[in-house]
Amino acid sequence: MSKSRLLIVDDDQWLLESMASWLAEQGFHVHTAPNLQTARRILAEHPVDVGLIDICLDNDDGFELLQWIRHHAAEMPVVMMTGYGGPDAAIDAVRAGAFDLLTKPIIDEELLTTLHRALEQQRIAQENARLKSELDRKSGLENILSHDPRMLRIFDIINSVADTKAAVLITGENGTGKSMIARAIHRRSSRRNGPFVEVACGALPDNLLESELFGHTAGAFTGATAAKMGKFQHADGGTIFLDEIGTASTAMQIKLLRVLQEFEFEPVGSNETIAVDVRPVLATNEDLEQAVADGRFRQDLFYRINVIHLELPPLRERLSDLPLLIEHFLQKTAKECARDVEGFTPEAMEALYHYHWPGNIRELENVVQRAVLLAKSPQLGIDALPSNIVKTGTAHRGAAIPIIGREQTLREALAGPERQIILEVLRANQFSRSLTAKQLGINRTTLYKKMKRLGIDATACKD
Repeated sequence: MSKSRLLIVDDDQWLLESMASWLAEQGFHVHTAPNLQTARRILAEHPVDVGLIDICLDNDDGFELLQWIRHHAAEMPVVMMTGYGGPDAAIDAVRAGAFDLLTKPIIDEELLTTLHRALEQQRIAQENARLKSELDRKSGLENILSHDPRMLRIFDIINSVADTKAAVLITGENGTGKSMIARAIHRRSSRRNGPFVEVACGALPDNLLESELFGHTAGAFTGATAAKMGKFQHADGGTIFLDEIGTASTAMQIKLLRVLQEFEFEPVGSNETIAVDVRPVLATNEDLEQAVADGRFRQDLFYRINVIHLELPPLRERLSDLPLLIEHFLQKTAKECARDVEGFTPEAMEALYHYHWPGNIRELENVVQRAVLLAKSPQLGIDALPSNIVKTGTAHRGAAIPIIGREQTLREALAGPERQIILEVLRANQFSRSLTAKQLGINRTTLYKKMKRLGIDATACKD
């Protein structure tokens, strides 16, 4: 077990050496400093877990070093020492950011206990931060649920770029969650307390879209009876999300290029230039590179918005997320509708696994909501699913579902979808057994046994 690293700062050389020697015997790795300058140099050059600092240091002030630590190493707990502590000294020290204040002469056991408490609090804070980070990653940022490696990589990119001003382009089929990803980027950034403004570019004709984005003056066009502030101005200090950007006309693309380059624009009917501070996030279900090649989308605008590209995989390519998503939508809908449901029957689950999900997650949520609303019992059967899903499931089902009650019925019933999931994940990971096992949350040996039991050829695997 590694030693905790301690920095002691005191201008009393005898006391400094005495405490350092005793605390080293207690298992600490000790650095010592007689003044602020030496302490700052040590903190800049060495990792330190906890500080023990005297308030009065010749011509220096220990509180000055405490403030420096709070600014440069905010997570590090600091215990202050004083030989002149009044009744409110400890309160003042804690308010200034200290973990505790000890009054000289210091009792050995009190000092040791205080240092261990400070380190334990730091450990708990770090563990909480780690767990929160892991929860965010596993729950997929702001309730975007996924265990899929491609989605987890997207979550990592979001965490890396959220606090920059770089444009983000989100692509993917309808229903894959582009709007949720845009909101997650906003919530992860320092702009989280600013506005998040969403504009569906494909929902408006060009003249109305220009007014919607940039605003207009009174009388700028027929029906403009009053001045209107545009979405870019509304989003000042926050994030603007331009959905369906691929539908913008050439004329609108030129206007967007300017505002995304200079973050300046003029409202319709006005000569006044307005500057804004916004973070642009854009989304489309179109292939913009092909649109550029076809002359439908400006190349310079494409390069401007394609700084960070997030491509969301369709649901049919991340079938291992189905149980997670289904359970989430089941719980959500059951709570909203006050229904008592337990889940889908094996036959219904097999149909859900075999369906190709053209509407992606949005369609899945609708299917689950429909099933809960139509439920006649806690178990949601095949009769609660839309006919197109039932037909697909029936077409892919190799054999009838075993009779309920027969030994290992559930295992046999789930063998089909289990085989399908493993094959899908193997293909997604270029038949890497290590990556597939990691994504499925099992070890390689378990994966190998499942492949053997389900008749999946292992010779094509890389490892």
